[in-house]
Amino acid sequence: MELMAELRKIISDAERVTNNETIIEQHSQDLTYHSPYPPEVVVYPKDKNEVHQVITFAYQHNVPIVPFGVGSSVEGHVIPIHGGISLDMTLMDKIVDIRPQEFSVKVQPGVTREQLNRKLKSYGLFFPVDPGANASIGGMVATNASGTNAVRYGTMNNQVLGLEVVLADGSLMKTGGISAKSSAGYHLTNLFIGSEGTLGVFTEIILKLYGIPEKTVSAKAVFSTVEQASETAVNIISAGLSIGRIELVDEHTITAVNAYRDTNFAEKPTLFLEFSGMEHWIEKDVALGKSLIEDFDCIDFVFESDPLKRTELWEARHQAVFAIQAKYPGQKPMSTDVCVPISVLPEAIENARKTISDNGIEGAIFGHVGDGNYHVVFMVDPQSQEEIERAEKINHDIVRFAIKNGGTCTGEHGIGIGKIDYLQEEQGSAYHLMKVIKHAIDSKNILNPGKIFN
Repeated sequence: MELMAELRKIISDAERVTNNETIIEQHSQDLTYHSPYPPEVVVYPKDKNEVHQVITFAYQHNVPIVPFGVGSSVEGHVIPIHGGISLDMTLMDKIVDIRPQEFSVKVQPGVTREQLNRKLKSYGLFFPVDPGANASIGGMVATNASGTNAVRYGTMNNQVLGLEVVLADGSLMKTGGISAKSSAGYHLTNLFIGSEGTLGVFTEIILKLYGIPEKTVSAKAVFSTVEQASETAVNIISAGLSIGRIELVDEHTITAVNAYRDTNFAEKPTLFLEFSGMEHWIEKDVALGKSLIEDFDCIDFVFESDPLKRTELWEARHQAVFAIQAKYPGQKPMSTDVCVPISVLPEAIENARKTISDNGIEGAIFGHVGDGNYHVVFMVDPQSQEEIERAEKINHDIVRFAIKNGGTCTGEHGIGIGKIDYLQEEQGSAYHLMKVIKHAIDSKNILNPGKIFN
């Protein structure tokens, strides 16, 4: 069977069914060191009917099919390790229905978070999940993404009201709806959130929205050590302040950002904070937050309420990965993604720094420390097996510490191919139930095979 010729019988627009060398290469990899594998063909559907037809064809002919958003995942989710079809959803980018009174919106999976928030601004609404990259909503649901706002608003799991999904056999199914809650049967929506394209392909997504806060104030607090910064973060969260974001960036990250953006941030461990809500509440919380920060020997402290200056203040955090990559041209990042109980965070970060030092490698530590989720990022030559093995050992040690102390191997990036070895250890007997569910929904194993499970 000539795969591309058969698919062009379904989608007659030749440009949307392609094996162009550049496009194939783009869809063979993610942002990280994971080995690339080329798909046989890349398909760009425009609507749910085309998704249904392509998946039905794949099911009938046992062809692997891997959903693709903008390719910003970091655990190999979009890499078609068994070839087949890369199903690029970027043309399905319509905002279908905004319902301000219900605080909800229905979108196609190719809509990006920045695109959505630009549209919502005129309604006085916003969508809070911010993973850093301008990721597609479909990809964010598939990985249960979170990001800088998670400490206040939670992860994608807290934002999705309903889904329209094409299953492995091509059948279309809807879960949930626009009502605020439901007790009708199994909560299937949550089953598909974080399923990484292994159970179905999203064609529509209903999201919860929020009002834009009356006032937002950002702050930057500089410390002598990363341990001081992490202990401060724990105390601020424990005080119950109206924190929207609280991010840790270590000195290695700040140094890379200064070189990348030509900025002059103090090259010391730094907390970036954001307070948001009603103005009279914010004033009290900011004052208390400042007092708590000063108790931990803060070197420098800056507040900003002007929107442009607040944006500048967050540059160091949002540009972190790109800055580190720019410092090591030709290499690719390895990013750990553990999450620990907030009380364990200072010890976990201290352990991570020791692990990096003991292995003789330069690594940056940053993350969403308000919910115990932090990243260690270091660069790897993808052609060097020795460097890959050393990176995986560091990741292994950091993950084992997290699991041993009640945490998880992944707070937001997902399993993909990079965390497969840890899922069973973390989930125990639940792991086997997950495999039963996968087989029941996708008995031919055509949907993103080789991800989550071996």
